[in-house]
Amino acid sequence: MGDGNGNGDIKETLAQEAEAYRDGSDQPLGGYVATVSVYGALVAAGLAAVKLSGRRPTGTVSPWDLALMGLSTHKLSRMVAKDPITSPLRAFFTRFQGVSAPSELKEEVRGEGGRKAVGELISCPFCTAQWIATGYAFGLVLAPRFTRSAGAVFSAVAVSDWLQLAYVRLQKAQAS
Repeated sequence: MGDGNGNGDIKETLAQEAEAYRDGSDQPLGGYVATVSVYGALVAAGLAAVKLSGRRPTGTVSPWDLALMGLSTHKLSRMVAKDPITSPLRAFFTRFQGVSAPSELKEEVRGEGGRKAVGELISCPFCTAQWIATGYAFGLVLAPRFTRSAGAVFSAVAVSDWLQLAYVRLQKAQAS
């Protein structure tokens, strides 16, 4: 029933639509709204920082910068979401389930609402990649030398990881 201002009707409609969307699942839609809102606020803060700095985006990203951004985003997102060393950052939001790949953990998201939404975000490399790439893009505008140096480090580690995995695979192929 409405509160005379139409707010009750809106809240009731939103609750009904959320329930219809969930269809019995435990999707934390409110947590997702909060997470997306934080992302939007961070982007707004980044835009404000760019404006205050007086720097201007170049308008294009060079192939070199795109390669560094892609490789470093890949590595950093996997490090945040899967690396054993970063598991303390995820511990409040996830539960250890075992090993999923070389130097990567399998974790189950726990909790509900915002806790579950954050757990899903920080344990999913595909999800964290958006946030990392956005930060990298702002870094190219605000601190390009530092950002490229950091990008080179994470890109080198990503390539090294792939070479390590290829080396192990070759060793296994020779042994069999």
